[in-house]
Amino acid sequence: MASLLDKVNTLISANLHWLVDQALKQNSIAVINQYIREVEDNLSDLADAVATVGGQVKTVRRKRDEMQVRFDELDRNIDIFLREGREDLAAAAQSKLNSTQRLLETYSQQLTQMEGEYKNLMNARLKLEAKLTTIKQEREEMEALLELAKSKELTAKTMKSLDDLSGAGDADVARIAESIRSRLDRASAETEMRAQTLDKQMDDVLNRSELDAQLAARKARLGLSSSRAG
Repeated sequence: MASLLDKVNTLISANLHWLVDQALKQNSIAVINQYIREVEDNLSDLADAVATVGGQVKTVRRKRDEMQVRFDELDRNIDIFLREGREDLAAAAQSKLNSTQRLLETYSQQLTQMEGEYKNLMNARLKLEAKLTTIKQEREEMEALLELAKSKELTAKTMKSLDDLSGAGDADVARIAESIRSRLDRASAETEMRAQTLDKQMDDVLNRSELDAQLAARKARLGLSSSRAG
C-alpha cells in the first residue's frame, strides 16, 4: 500500500500549470492524456486497496470486539471464583485473562494502524478524483485552444495564397481575393477573441483552488467559520 500511496501522492502533487504549458509548447494534449491515463489506472488500484483494507478493518474490529467480550467474561468469572473460595479456578481464569488481554491489545493496535491506513487511502482517492476532474476540464479547454490554433494556421496559409492571387494581374481575381481576405480577417479576429476568453477561463480554473486555500487560511486566522462566512 505504501508504494501505491507514493505513486498517488506524486500524481496529486503534479503541477497542472506545467502540464498545460507542455501541451501548448508541443501543440498536443498527449501529455495531458498520459497524465489522465495514469490517474485513472491508479484510481482503479486505489479502489481495490480501499475495498481490501476496508474489509480487513471490519474483520479485525470484529475479532477485537469478540476478544473484549471474552475478556469481560473471564474478568467476571475470576471475581465469582474468588468469592466462592475456588482459587484454583480463579488462577486458571486469570492466566486465560492475561493471554486474552495480550490478544486484545494486539487486535487494538492492528485496528488503529489499519484504520489509519484506510483513512489515508480514502483521502488519497478523494484528492486524486478531484485532480482528475480538474485536468479533464483543462483538457477540454486545451482541445478548444488547439483547434483555434489550427484554424489560425490554416487562415494564415490561405491569406498567403490570396496574396499570391492578388499579384496575378487580373482585376477580377484580385477583387475576389480581397473579398475573401476581408472575411478571413473577420474570422481571425473572432477566433482571437474566443482564444482570449478561453485563456481567461483556463486561468480561472487553475487558480481557483489556490484562491480557495488562501481564503480558507485567512478565515481561519480571523476566526471565521465556514457557516458564518456563508
